[in-house]
Amino acid sequence: MDEAHNEHKSKKNVTVSAPPRQEHLLKVKIKKMFPDARLPKLEHEGDAGFDLYSNEEVVLKPLERKLVGTGIAIALPPGYEAQVRPKSGLAIEHGITMLNTPGTIDSGYRGEIKAIVVNLGWREYKIEKGGKICQLVFSKIELPKFEEVVELNGSTRGHSGFGSTGLK
Repeated sequence: MDEAHNEHKSKKNVTVSAPPRQEHLLKVKIKKMFPDARLPKLEHEGDAGFDLYSNEEVVLKPLERKLVGTGIAIALPPGYEAQVRPKSGLAIEHGITMLNTPGTIDSGYRGEIKAIVVNLGWREYKIEKGGKICQLVFSKIELPKFEEVVELNGSTRGHSGFGSTGLK
């Protein structure tokens, strides 16, 4: 029993480290469209999404949607996209989320990054200038070569969709 206890104790003290993070493999040029615009920021080690900040003050009434500027523009290399996504804290605490999510920023777009923000909450919500409104995630894309066919090969799922797996 002591041997099993000691083995269990030693396992508790084992340190498991994550593989080293490969950062900055993708070079993205960024431009402030306004001098006081905030640059995107990773809040925690290991985060996938860079926080984006509002470059304007906006008041959203319940069920109202507005286009909110971030004051920045980026230049992505071909073969990549940037996705604009909601912040979970804004969603759960205030009912603030994004329409058209994820919003895709293509490599050829050079305009200001803007978010389509909607208030699904019951109260008016004020977006402060400089406050977090969404996040930006980068992704490599693959462009397929389409092959038109008369029939698609079969699968176990077939045409079933939209709730076909049930809710329980």
